Amino acid sequence: MKSRIGDHTCRAPKITAERKKELVLFQKLANIRFRKLELLNLAFSHRSFANEYAETIGNNEKLEFLGDSVLGLVVSEYLYEAYEDMVEGDFARIKSFVVSEDSLADIAKRIKVDNFILIGKGEEYSGGRTKKAILADCMEAIFGAYYLDSGYKAVKSFICASLIPEITKVLENRHRKDYKTLLQEYVQKAYKAYPKYSVVKKSGPDHNRMFWVNVSVNGEVFGPGAGKNKKEAEQEAAGMAYHAISSEEGTD
Repeated sequence: MKSRIGDHTCRAPKITAERKKELVLFQKLANIRFRKLELLNLAFSHRSFANEYAETIGNNEKLEFLGDSVLGLVVSEYLYEAYEDMVEGDFARIKSFVVSEDSLADIAKRIKVDNFILIGKGEEYSGGRTKKAILADCMEAIFGAYYLDSGYKAVKSFICASLIPEITKVLENRHRKDYKTLLQEYVQKAYKAYPKYSVVKKSGPDHNRMFWVNVSVNGEVFGPGAGKNKKEAEQEAAGMAYHAISSEEGTD
């Protein structure tokens, strides 16, 4: 085990007595236990934090990459074993939601990840602790770190405990809808065409941008949807269009 995690922990941010208390508290909140707290601390180290130090401090991006793969495997294995009669298309639909940025950010908030992230001053001032992308990426990094630290069985248990409630939401149709997909499927079927998105406005500095997007469906324009990135804005505009069109057709 030491050979597998040694190269990672040597670049982890220093753990002070106060930071150790914080990491111990997080483990209680998440109901996990790390052998190497350095790995957990590295999982919390955002790029903006690492970049502010002249000394060589690592960030959580490699752990995030690993955690993304571990997450995909665990969810796929769980769905395969738990729902034998489900078709592949349903597997893909459920998986796409439960491993999404929105879902992971919600889980991160539930276990207070935002309280423990190490971020740079610029990100702190721009509300980085509440940004979905940062929270979701950190969640994946924690999965990756826990896999390296404690193995597949432990991380599978942690991921399943976190994500089974999200899977249940999808199965009971209580999840946050992917309106871009719903709108595209509806428009393809009804009009043999595709929705067209256009950015109508953007404002703010690079680290705190806001976008406004319209969507055109069969000659009718809906929006604008607003968001901190184009994806969020497009999703909101798609929701406006989908609800308007499906209500008119009586299919909402």
